[in-house]
Amino acid sequence: MSISFQELITVTMVLFAVIDIVGSIPVILSLKEKSGNINPLRITLVSGAIMLVFLFVGQTVLDLIGIDVQSFAVAGAFILFVISVEMLLGIKIYKEDNSKTTSIVPIAFPLIAGAGTLTTLLSIRSEYEYYIIIAGIFINLIVVYVVLRNLYRIERILGSGGINILRKVFGVILLALAVKLFKNNV
Repeated sequence: MSISFQELITVTMVLFAVIDIVGSIPVILSLKEKSGNINPLRITLVSGAIMLVFLFVGQTVLDLIGIDVQSFAVAGAFILFVISVEMLLGIKIYKEDNSKTTSIVPIAFPLIAGAGTLTTLLSIRSEYEYYIIIAGIFINLIVVYVVLRNLYRIERILGSGGINILRKVFGVILLALAVKLFKNNV
């Protein structure tokens, strides 16, 4: 079992692009603003657990309950669509009753370990060894944790004006991602 650093870098970068934690900062700040608090460790652990479980049994579970990957991706697209509309229009569709669940829905799933990430895991497992994919997941989880842990610093650096601009820009990007997921999987 020798580690190919080229494969590790490739898997890590593919997952980094799909997870897009840096691009999700405005979304997470918006959700933090609604719920008052998020737990970086819980988000990271739940995201990692979702990715690892899906890596090993995702296709089997989806097959068992009769859901194809495309339907799963479309469901994720709807959730991303709602979040993007909230960001763009400044309206509340998703109401959080318990701030403890904000770490799980919608941050850990579908923002970090969403349909795109899970679908990507299913597709790269046919090309790479499991230990390479697991290492790529863990590297990305470290990045996710560091970003989430430093949200307050990032928020202070950007200021409310910068966050509002990023929120609108990334709202459009998130909307485009939702449309792309929907279009590619319908």
